[in-house]
Amino acid sequence: MKKLFQIIGFISLMGFSFFYTEKTISVVKEYDDIMINIRSIEKEYKKEPIQAIITGNKIIPGISGSKIDINRSYSKMKRYGKFEKSLIVLKKIEPNNLLEKNKHKYIVSGNKNKKMISLIFLVDKNDSIDEIINILDKKEIKGNFFVDLKWLEKNNNLIPILVRENHIVGNLSHNMDYLDSSFIWMETIIEKIGNQSIGYCYSEKENKDIISICKKNNNYTIMPNIIIEDNPYTNVKEKLVSGGIISFKINDNLIEELPIIINFIKSKGYKVENLNIHLEE
Repeated sequence: MKKLFQIIGFISLMGFSFFYTEKTISVVKEYDDIMINIRSIEKEYKKEPIQAIITGNKIIPGISGSKIDINRSYSKMKRYGKFEKSLIVLKKIEPNNLLEKNKHKYIVSGNKNKKMISLIFLVDKNDSIDEIINILDKKEIKGNFFVDLKWLEKNNNLIPILVRENHIVGNLSHNMDYLDSSFIWMETIIEKIGNQSIGYCYSEKENKDIISICKKNNNYTIMPNIIIEDNPYTNVKEKLVSGGIISFKINDNLIEELPIIINFIKSKGYKVENLNIHLEE
């Protein structure tokens, strides 16, 4: 029994010694000139996150903020031997209500503070996207192609190419019927063969079936805030807003006017990005 108490005492002493040593190191570090300098500029580098906007079943994503990673910054400067601003390491401050936790809501826009626009092209069974891609390539921007089952059956070889070129492929299922069994097959083509990590569905109005099955399959559901069916250039000029997700039906008029639409968007100071970048928090 005496030996047992000796062992317990030894372990307790070691634990206390370790705790005391750690506390001592922390206190000493706080009085180090490098740490004092880092602490003095914490507020200068802190950027608060912009929170998501949720209205009913709709969401506009937030934007992450940042702050100094105190320990990593200190470690880098300690190895360097002195305080050096260029060695500051930042870490992300995520907003509340991340999109990942809100797949039961419709994404209706990007955050206006990013000054970005995304272009969605609805690809029907007989549509050709070659001319659209050529225009996007010349303008050095990326698009979002939401494709129908019948188009995918004929053109599934294009999916890996689109994804590799950083375009997004969205799933329209069969005639936008997400209860159709083809939805899952299309998901397999897009995610496994296309190797696209994030899946997207599409709806122009609230629909419980769409949001339910898309959430179940870990997809985001896009409900664009700008839907263009005709007179694309005129309508974009009238409706363009920061954060806009603009949906187009592919036709000759769109192909003719798309270059000037892109020029107009850029002239207003907006970047045109794919959905992954536009919605990144």
